[in-house]
Amino acid sequence: MRATPALATLLLLTTATAPANAADDLVYLQSVTTGLNAAVSGTSVVQHRPKGNEDHQQWSVSGRTLKEGAVCLGRAGDQAVMTACDSPDAQWDIQAAGDRHRLRVPGTDRYLISAGDQVRIGTGDDLWYLTPVNPTRTPVPQDGTRRLDQVTFLTTHNAYANGVDGGFAPPFVNLAPNQQRGIAQQLADGVRALQLDIHQTPDGAILCHNSCTWVSRPVALWVDVQKVVDFLRANPSEFVTIFLEDYVSAQVLKNELARVNGLPDVLFRPDQAGVRTNGWPTLNTLRATGKRLMIFTDHTRSGDTPQRDSFGVMYQSEWTVENHWSMGPGLGTSDWSCYSRWSTPLTRTEPGFVPLFVMNHFRDVPFTSTATTDNGKLADRARRFCEPAARKTPNYLAVDHYHLGNPMAAVQALASERF
Repeated sequence: MRATPALATLLLLTTATAPANAADDLVYLQSVTTGLNAAVSGTSVVQHRPKGNEDHQQWSVSGRTLKEGAVCLGRAGDQAVMTACDSPDAQWDIQAAGDRHRLRVPGTDRYLISAGDQVRIGTGDDLWYLTPVNPTRTPVPQDGTRRLDQVTFLTTHNAYANGVDGGFAPPFVNLAPNQQRGIAQQLADGVRALQLDIHQTPDGAILCHNSCTWVSRPVALWVDVQKVVDFLRANPSEFVTIFLEDYVSAQVLKNELARVNGLPDVLFRPDQAGVRTNGWPTLNTLRATGKRLMIFTDHTRSGDTPQRDSFGVMYQSEWTVENHWSMGPGLGTSDWSCYSRWSTPLTRTEPGFVPLFVMNHFRDVPFTSTATTDNGKLADRARRFCEPAARKTPNYLAVDHYHLGNPMAAVQALASERF
């Protein structure tokens, strides 16, 4: 996100001091442009995916220095380097503008800038977050008065691939379902968001993985959406979100959703509700209006005819941020770093509008033993890795085998206080 003229003016007027709440605390030095963190690599300073302190990403801010280990962030010509903390090259004018900062070389018009995967010194207009490693979290309002962006929902990855409702892949792939309970049971168990893959066949929009070829007992999208609508009719206080990994034409999707009885009665349209200017509504507002189902597509808007949001399917990249979809292979080591799946950083915000944060927490292959262990670590990854990476608490926690490892405990742990 680039600085506006007004923001640039504020930067010039700020005093050259570190923010009071960051002094002597550990922070991540996080690029506003890339969402990546400044990390120490030998004597150099580079940008890495947010990853706790596994590769030296945590800095101690004291006065005009940023320290990592026994040395400080400094400069040598145009290079950002690590140097002795008492060196003049380790001194910075830390200029605050709201929750963002510029690090200026004292007495010059040169600044710390983001340059690809490097951190350099130049004349750019780059902004940085000093994101607290251990932030003060804010209590949230009571259930009904919480805004939608103040709630965390348990989310099932490939919810349709459950081995109960119908076929989702060729027989040999059916041996490794992502879930083991059907959609109706998922909703009954407290799941409140479903990630679904849809592919186009002569029969319409069909739920399947990668390809619908050789799938036995395939299920149409409208069938599972009808289950959600029926659930909402029977449970008037609940809110559900559907995320579509979308490989069908807009017209096919429109025709498919037209088959769902009662969908218009419950479909929430953030574009029509003024969310971008007024913020997300409270749960009580949604309950009062009855609009308690939101549908997103990962399809791009460009060239789409008709535009999917014209019939109530929102383009997800416009309303959410989402981390990369995989933590690695089904067995062995995992990658807990938290970085954007899209071209925009997880920290993206707009004036008056905060995108919802979808946190993916699953692997390439959904082995039950691995998922059980991973799900038990969900709250820990959210707190230590993904919250600081996005500077917000996840709104959706997406997992495989939601019935294992108690991921609902992570939802409850994130429910009372927000980043």
